[in-house]
Amino acid sequence: MDTAGASKKRLGRGLAALIGDASTSETAAEEPRSLRQMPIEFLTASPNNPRKSFAELDLEDLARSIREKGLLQPIVVRPLQTGNYEIVAGERRWRAAQRAGVHDVPVVIRELSDAEALEIALIENVQRSDLNPLEEARAYSLLIDRFSYTQQQLADSIGKSRSHIANTLRLLNLPETVRIQIEQGRLTAGHARALVATDQPIDLAEQIIKLGLSVREAEGLARSAAAPKKSRAPAGKDADTRSLEKTLSEALGLKVTISHRSNGAGTIDIAYSSLDQLEDVCRRLERNGS
Repeated sequence: MDTAGASKKRLGRGLAALIGDASTSETAAEEPRSLRQMPIEFLTASPNNPRKSFAELDLEDLARSIREKGLLQPIVVRPLQTGNYEIVAGERRWRAAQRAGVHDVPVVIRELSDAEALEIALIENVQRSDLNPLEEARAYSLLIDRFSYTQQQLADSIGKSRSHIANTLRLLNLPETVRIQIEQGRLTAGHARALVATDQPIDLAEQIIKLGLSVREAEGLARSAAAPKKSRAPAGKDADTRSLEKTLSEALGLKVTISHRSNGAGTIDIAYSSLDQLEDVCRRLERNGS
């Protein structure tokens, strides 16, 4: 197996691949050097973390748990040239620990390149379902574009179906206003997928939000919008109107159409195919009017 393939397989195992399997002698020998308590101010967030939004309520709940029971799961970090450590996985725990007033946190130190750190951060967040649908889509896109993953390799790494990967990536094609609604939680991933194939996603998104539609209802709305519009059959004309059309057509030698409305008004259309026919109609009208 080539190096890239081996890396993708290793990353697919998730956090266990970072911390190591406790049953291996290699991990046991390495653990004293890699797992330690570290002052929280030594850690810094990664600018490449795909997760950009952290719910206030979730942070408060986690901070409360940390105050009561401590931080049970270590934060994965890598050393920086500045002497500090960049968070690879666990930024939410780091933020909550700060709120809880914790001074030292457990960390696992790993020597990782920029590319490896980014891959791990992306996959770890996706596996934990910590990302909103747009963050997830951007993470997939970055793994494919920057690290040459295929959709199938990505699906195998994170335990998702290839169709899930493809459908999630399609969310990036939605207009910006709709993407904002998704990031704000006003539209779910299911709602968004229903909008991708429509020609009017902005209007339909507004309807879904305004009416509070379920995903199934949103799918029905999208199908209705995508269905070809059936032209209404013209209302049948009464016998008198048809008779008058025939009389005028025979008198002029041209096709005459009468559109009569219920309020008594209407129009008469005379179809001609040449300027000579138009001049002939004009002469007849002028002669009859004089």
